[in-house]
Amino acid sequence: MISIRPEQESDTEAIRGVHLLAFGQKHEADLVDAIRDSDDFDPQLSLVAEVDRQLIGHILYSPLIIKSEAGEHRALALAPIAVRPDFQNQGIGSALVRYGNQAAANLNHRIVIVVGDPEYYSRFGFSPARPLGLACSLPVPDENFMVLELVPGALSNVKGSVAYPPVFGLA
Repeated sequence: MISIRPEQESDTEAIRGVHLLAFGQKHEADLVDAIRDSDDFDPQLSLVAEVDRQLIGHILYSPLIIKSEAGEHRALALAPIAVRPDFQNQGIGSALVRYGNQAAANLNHRIVIVVGDPEYYSRFGFSPARPLGLACSLPVPDENFMVLELVPGALSNVKGSVAYPPVFGLA
């Protein structure tokens, strides 16, 4: 049975291994390490999935800012997420996203931004961000730039540019 919990210091190498296996290269693993080493890292939003005490998945949320004419608005970036290849297509990634979104809401976060597959993320309530008045600071296709309101109406007066922290330049 799957269990999900916040990462612990002893999980660092296993988390890196999950990202290396899932992506087949080191960019995402390096991004996780860079975020973990930043001042903005919140271990409550770095979650691991385990089966039989074996770490098989990881999801990370980190703060970003939406800059608008009215000021700055806090949001979270969901990135990256990884599941070991031998455990993919079993609902583990979905469980991590659902658990992570709820954990973020419980910590009073209101908005989550993701750059990813629209077919996958739309099942969790993410929708295209550009039609809602958001622009992305990363060079990504509009259809992959998505947003989720953790609190209904959180985006009602939020328009502007989503500014990812500099560490995201690694990915």
